[in-house]
Amino acid sequence: MDDAREVVAAYWAAAEARDWDGFAGLVAEQVVYEAPQTRERVRGRAAYIRFNAEGFPGDWHLEVERIAGQGRHAASWIQMTDAGQRYPGLCFFDLDEDGRIARITDFWPEPYEPPAGRSHLVERY
Repeated sequence: MDDAREVVAAYWAAAEARDWDGFAGLVAEQVVYEAPQTRERVRGRAAYIRFNAEGFPGDWHLEVERIAGQGRHAASWIQMTDAGQRYPGLCFFDLDEDGRIARITDFWPEPYEPPAGRSHLVERY
């Protein structure tokens, strides 16, 4: 896949399915993830997979509202449902020359402190 929209659609489908192997195949080895509200940064594929697999427990679900993009850049609007609550999220993606996600910037509705128990998985900034 070299179209950012297709890659991002596959990314969200893998996340919803908790298919961490498929998810890993979509991100670059040196991926950088940032969440401005919590000032968290995760560097590298292995750390990012752990961040997702371990950092978000529970029976949450994702619904993609829209994906827009062109070439190696895309943005998505999603709805996450967790414990009956819906949370909108905006996420921006940059792909590398191999068509893998190299940079992710994730925005959620309000600033919040990160959940306890995942500080070992992130770098605060």
